[in-house]
Amino acid sequence: MTTRTVFFISDGTGITAETFGNAILAQFDMTSRHVRLPFIDTIDKAHQAVRQINHTAEVENRKPLVFTTIVNVEVLQFFEQHCNGMLLDMFGTFVRPLEVELGIKSHHRVGRFSDISKSQAYNDRIAAINFSLEHDDGQSDRDLQQSDVILVGVSRSGKTPTSLYLAMQYGLKASNYPLIPEDFDRNHLPPALVPHRAKLFGLTINPERLSEIRNERRPNSRYASLENCRMEVAAAESMMRRSGIRWLSTTTKSIEEIATTILQEVRPERLTY
Repeated sequence: MTTRTVFFISDGTGITAETFGNAILAQFDMTSRHVRLPFIDTIDKAHQAVRQINHTAEVENRKPLVFTTIVNVEVLQFFEQHCNGMLLDMFGTFVRPLEVELGIKSHHRVGRFSDISKSQAYNDRIAAINFSLEHDDGQSDRDLQQSDVILVGVSRSGKTPTSLYLAMQYGLKASNYPLIPEDFDRNHLPPALVPHRAKLFGLTINPERLSEIRNERRPNSRYASLENCRMEVAAAESMMRRSGIRWLSTTTKSIEEIATTILQEVRPERLTY
């Protein structure tokens, strides 16, 4: 199997370069060592980065892959002239042709977080993250009506990471509420959730996988036993089915897939912006 060192270089955080680069690399059957070099915004820093790239090329006897989102023209030209890696300039590939097609000049800002204090969308996203943290794992029933979506499911079925992803990526106020043995004994939804049934979305999981996850947290406990996991999952799915709650299994899905499915079902307008 092919192995390469991959550099993600930016005069900002490097998150865009890394996200886009990883999406491209996922199309290839290869293993790779990833190095993110953020805030390369001067020639001195570019010189240090190029030296690291070129040393890697010499040691490994093959070109490293270098994904860049560098805006500073002088810094980018230094890489183009001195870097011994395969340079993949994403701004050059996409932004410049768009400037020609649109007939307007881009902002050439460093990173997505420029002028962030003036962004209402950013402030809304921070508020959503705080809301989701306050309403994680049923910590608070207060202001549940403000939730955009309320995730329900057994413990460790993926509610918390999905809630935070929805808040961070889409600015949704996502609460999550665990279904516990007392709910199964009562055989109905927790009372706090009943008025908000239209906002509920259920997460379930394969019992065997759930047992593995719980054993990492509480090994050899009843909580983590396969028998208990099978009981809880079956009871939760039955409850969601009776209550008419939309739900999906998180067993083989990524957080991104789970979140997109929820958006399609609960807030499809958030997929258009």
